[in-house]
Amino acid sequence: MKTKNLVALALLVGMGAVLHAVMPGIVFGMKPDMMLAMMFLGIILFPDSKSVLLLSIVTGVISGLTTTFPGGLIPNIIDKPITAFAFFGLFLALKNFRSNIVSIAILTALGTIISGIVFLGSAYLIVGLPGPFAALFAGVVLPATAANTIAMIVLYPVALTIVKRTKLTTGQTVNS
Repeated sequence: MKTKNLVALALLVGMGAVLHAVMPGIVFGMKPDMMLAMMFLGIILFPDSKSVLLLSIVTGVISGLTTTFPGGLIPNIIDKPITAFAFFGLFLALKNFRSNIVSIAILTALGTIISGIVFLGSAYLIVGLPGPFAALFAGVVLPATAANTIAMIVLYPVALTIVKRTKLTTGQTVNS
């Protein structure tokens, strides 16, 4: 891994941490995980397994430390690597379509839903849920899916422009 790539990933995690920390809890102490959008953007820009692993672990720990969900640290640490590698696998499978904003938006929505299911499932098994699974899914995961998808639609073209101008080494093909 190059130092430039690590710095870029750290910036994405930092921005995600701020978004996650300022987001208020809405349903039973849960809040939409806006940090996922930054993790997904990092995976899109640096699609290699080392970067995905590092990004997912750091995102899981920071997301867990800033959660308002009671006992949410361990479920976040479990959720992020599973979600990151599922997203990474889907991203690699869409080799011909992955620079298309529609594909990126769909992947972001799928990734957020996967994250919500894994988080709620692991939280249920480890600490229990403060409400019904369906209510938490509908009240937190679905709004987070919409918010992350919109955020990615806005951020992805901006990130590509920055990558093109800075000549940052990524795995993403940037059209001139």
